[in-house]
Amino acid sequence: MNNKTMVFVWSRNIRLFHWINVLAILLLAAIGIVIFNGKFLGLTTEAKITLKTIHVLVGYVFAINLLLRLFLGLVGQGYERFGAFLPFMPGFIGELKAFKQGSSKVHKGHNPAGKIMVAALLVMMLNQMITGLVLAGTDIYYPPLGGHFAESVAKDKTKIALIKPYSKENVDEVAYKEMRAFRKPFILMHVYGFYILIALIPLHIAGVIYAERKEKASIVSAMISGYKSLPKQ
Repeated sequence: MNNKTMVFVWSRNIRLFHWINVLAILLLAAIGIVIFNGKFLGLTTEAKITLKTIHVLVGYVFAINLLLRLFLGLVGQGYERFGAFLPFMPGFIGELKAFKQGSSKVHKGHNPAGKIMVAALLVMMLNQMITGLVLAGTDIYYPPLGGHFAESVAKDKTKIALIKPYSKENVDEVAYKEMRAFRKPFILMHVYGFYILIALIPLHIAGVIYAERKEKASIVSAMISGYKSLPKQ
């Protein structure tokens, strides 16, 4: 006798966010590693600028996708909302205790460990987004901050269009050094944030596999179809 039923959990919005996010992070990581090892790989200045431009453009997709997910957390429905997937809501401690004791074995949405992981991933993705936008503005003068930084280093403020990546034309050396000093902590936050994010991702995958085996709730396929296979009761 079949004691399972298919329950709709993940909306199309959540599933689109998830898979766009996966692809964007994979691309950003691959391009970022090449840029980071540019000297070792013998990249020319033009090649570095091209790769950084692609990195930033993919970063925009990543940022817009992430911001839309946060917006859904405020105005969405069901498991789109913050209260359904973050570990800072009332009742979470009791939920976590039940999870540790094994008295709560099946969850429609994320289990308590999953909620903690989602929170950690969101924090690190926000770090990468914010620091990435600052670096895009201070390195290749891309929006939304590029215009401000280009103006801050320009000798002639009426000829900002002359300010180009890795070019000294119309660049005030003192202002440029100040800008580079300003960006240093953002570089560190971006690089170490990447390391932390890359460490969290396999933990996240391992957690999904563990929950899949323990709960037998078709967690992986649910992020494709939206439906989890859960006990009828």
